[in-house]
Amino acid sequence: MSDDRSDNTQTTQFHYHLELTPAQLKMTHTALRSLLDDFGHDEPDVVRVIHEVLAKLPDEHAIRAIQLDLEPEPPAPEPPTDDTSPSAA
Repeated sequence: MSDDRSDNTQTTQFHYHLELTPAQLKMTHTALRSLLDDFGHDEPDVVRVIHEVLAKLPDEHAIRAIQLDLEPEPPAPEPPTDDTSPSAA
């Protein structure tokens, strides 16, 4: 019986599609790079998975080109309706 964990081409049944804004993509990339910096050589499985995910993201130059201050602002929330106004009798 072989150990699937030792196989570098391990597959999963599930694939996830994730839609990110440019700002979210930049934050995800930055978080993964920080996580990679925090793990030493004693966590090879974690480091390998982080590298696999980073390889799926745009390259470093594309990520750096994303300017967070140019992101469109989300729409302002609508003011609450005032249902307690007196009614005309």
